[in-house]
Amino acid sequence: MTIRISDNLDIFLETIPSSVELVAVSKTKPNDMIMEAYQAGQRHFGENKIQEMTSKWETLPKDIQWHMIGHVQTNKVKYILPLFDYIHSLDSLKLAEKISLEQEKK
Repeated sequence: MTIRISDNLDIFLETIPSSVELVAVSKTKPNDMIMEAYQAGQRHFGENKIQEMTSKWETLPKDIQWHMIGHVQTNKVKYILPLFDYIHSLDSLKLAEKISLEQEKK
């Protein structure tokens, strides 16, 4: 018996409060697997590599909310801001200042 992503998603969503937003970690997963979760209603996905994220962002639905869940180097901030809706890996004041500076430029 094969368990589909949508079956696992339904089972998992039954166990968490409705006030919790599930972020499905899609790093290293192909677009067809992400689309299966998307078609089951999942809209928040986590990535940790800019290179991999760029192609996903270009080809997958635009209503996906992308979460940066990996370490961010300050020299990469200008590349991640257009792609990600959330950054979960803010780990230094220097990085926070760089993000703020890049946001002000926009």
